[in-house]
Amino acid sequence: MAFYDIFNGDADGLCALHQLRLVEPCEAVLVTGVKRDVRLLQRVAPAPGDVLTVLDISLAENRDALAHALEAGARCLYFDHHYAEEIPRHPHLEAHIDPAPDLCTSLLVDRYLHGRHRAWAVVAAFGDNLFDSARRVALPLGLSEEGLEKLRELGEALNYNAYGETVEDLYFHPAELYRRLSRYADPFQFIAREPAFERLRRGYADDIARAQALEPLEETAAGTIYLLPDAAWARRVSGAFANRLARAHPARAHAVLVPSVAGGYTVSVRAPVARPAGAEALCRQFPSGGGRPAAGGINGLPAEMVQAFARKFQEAFSGP
Repeated sequence: MAFYDIFNGDADGLCALHQLRLVEPCEAVLVTGVKRDVRLLQRVAPAPGDVLTVLDISLAENRDALAHALEAGARCLYFDHHYAEEIPRHPHLEAHIDPAPDLCTSLLVDRYLHGRHRAWAVVAAFGDNLFDSARRVALPLGLSEEGLEKLRELGEALNYNAYGETVEDLYFHPAELYRRLSRYADPFQFIAREPAFERLRRGYADDIARAQALEPLEETAAGTIYLLPDAAWARRVSGAFANRLARAHPARAHAVLVPSVAGGYTVSVRAPVARPAGAEALCRQFPSGGGRPAAGGINGLPAEMVQAFARKFQEAFSGP
């Protein structure tokens, strides 16, 4: 019997797994990658009796691989907040899936664990740009404003590390970053003692400064589109930049396009913070698009579809 921990490499996936393993320790094979590498279940060849723990990757994108794992006799514990379509019913599947716009996967794990390591859920919510949710669930912790700001900075740094077309774009492979996180039950100890945090904090600040120096490609009252250059720093910062834009202009939607090494563009979309809906529906109109109501993405937007995307983007967020 083998154990597999299959998780998104962003702050939400990392912190979801970390919370769970602090309560339920397990020596497992780590299966993860860059944030947009979401079809992770197909990397596993499960055998009867194997146990799969899946966190923060869309069931809709992994449906066939999940069905194969269950048919092979594996058991699966699944946490996620992305669009899932119909959730399968199977005696070996325990699914905790909720696409509500104010939730992330780590908050679902926090609910499952009855808040036993809630500070990490707060970190994840900040990293997923759910600032109101982060502050709400943090209330019972009695943290100072300075403490909340430290958790925000950590969440943004962890999330920043996941963006990139390949792991070579990242400062740390997400599996390595999880191993570093796993040494610390307290996020404040990670901030104080772990050299990886300072490296990510500095990298994030440098890359954000470059992005903020750019002018938008298109700007209307409904939404703004940015086109970043073809560079590793731009691929790293695209999601964090989209999150920052969304918070700075809460009534407006935002899209950040970055040239892909494979051709075309990767796209990060953020619905208006004041009306967090429509991002996933927009992105699903294009090949390789998906996400959740407040935030979506397209992994490979062909160059010839950029104008169509820009038009649909403005239409999607121009309504009342």
